[in-house]
Amino acid sequence: MTAIPQDIASHTLELLKRISAKVDAIGLDLSDLKGRVAGVEDLVATASHRVAGVEVQMSNLIKRMDRFELRMDRIERRLELRDGAEG
Repeated sequence: MTAIPQDIASHTLELLKRISAKVDAIGLDLSDLKGRVAGVEDLVATASHRVAGVEVQMSNLIKRMDRFELRMDRIERRLELRDGAEG
């Protein structure tokens, strides 16, 4: 076995330490990204439920407005604010 000169060995060791530090940093970044992606996935998964909730609210508001319209029609007829032929 041939002996490796000390300067090559120390240079190689230094490069390996740098590579190891960069791999560790990449691992931390990857862990952070996994957490962020999980958060986005949760939001996407619940988006349809939130949209459905908004649709239900809109439907309820439309029904209320229809009832208000019927009530206004009755009030206008009683107060003779509208011709019978219009309504």
